[in-house]
Amino acid sequence: MSSPSPELRRQVIAIYKELLYLGREYPHPEGFRYFRPRLHAAFAANAHLRDDDAVRRAVARAHYIKREIEALYYLKRYRTLRKRYSEA
Repeated sequence: MSSPSPELRRQVIAIYKELLYLGREYPHPEGFRYFRPRLHAAFAANAHLRDDDAVRRAVARAHYIKREIEALYYLKRYRTLRKRYSEA
């Protein structure tokens, strides 16, 4: 089996780094210590993928997860601001 193209490999590494960066402020009591092992396990579970199309689908799913995490952060920020200013 051949490995995915170098461009796909760069995309996978880039999205992993982006998700890892987003995980620093993950809204969970343990935060990054909760997020990082789960992110690593998710990427390790797909390490067997060799077909370019399958890798592209996995990268697209990772981008979807990234948008979901960003939405979670915006919601957390909105709730904090709303709570802060509605009490005043």
